[in-house]
Amino acid sequence: MNAPSPHAGATAPTTAPAARALRYLVRVPLLLWHVVVDLPLTLIWTTPLTVGLRVGDEPIANRAIRAWSAGLMWIFGFRLRRFGEPLPGAAMFVANHVSWIDIETLHSQRMMGFVAKREIASWPLVGWLASRGETIFHSRGSTESLGGVLHTMLARLREGRSVGVFPEGGTRGGREIGPFHARIFLAAVEAGVPVQPVALRYGEGGDAQQVVAFQPGESFLANFLRLLGEPARLAEVHFLEPILPGEADGRRRIAELARARIVEAMTS
Repeated sequence: MNAPSPHAGATAPTTAPAARALRYLVRVPLLLWHVVVDLPLTLIWTTPLTVGLRVGDEPIANRAIRAWSAGLMWIFGFRLRRFGEPLPGAAMFVANHVSWIDIETLHSQRMMGFVAKREIASWPLVGWLASRGETIFHSRGSTESLGGVLHTMLARLREGRSVGVFPEGGTRGGREIGPFHARIFLAAVEAGVPVQPVALRYGEGGDAQQVVAFQPGESFLANFLRLLGEPARLAEVHFLEPILPGEADGRRRIAELARARIVEAMTS
């Protein structure tokens, strides 16, 4: 059964054209600077020459990517607020899926290699960034592709790295949280690593889920440009109680438990 969003009846608000134009006037130059200047500087810290450098317990490459993602969120008007702490080391992070911005939201808090649909690889800027951010691309509906994804996920987890997945398998317009596909949790079970659910809420108490989400028939580029002109709003990242190895019996139970924790956080 699908769980409704806490603001399921909300609709995308209309924004005064003058206010939207002013936001574009300010944000477009900032976005260009972030891509043309900040991005190359970020990539310098992700080369093999810097692979051994660390800031505290975190590789400097991960810190650079997190900072760039946080900067992108700020340019789009999102004010990040984190609850809880992401697990260190090897872990699978699972989150509800609203829009492309979810990846940047999570990357601003914790470096993780995402499992994402292969179409994202062709999206302007975001697709290229996803590839640099260790994204594992999956062809939906392909059993062979899923097998390869699980193999890659398992290898990364066994290397002590983290992965991030959206177990719903797609976005749902911000109206509800769909069932979680259990098979994707097999990698965590086989690797013996914890699964940490993450609830993503946009706006006060999640009242902007449908605004941030793809509208019916809306392309990535259209959503990207629309969000760039939206008013500033909160982006809440709730790192919830992890599901430890052996705590739940099998991947299906882990999927159900992870979803239940996210639904509870979304409606509280």
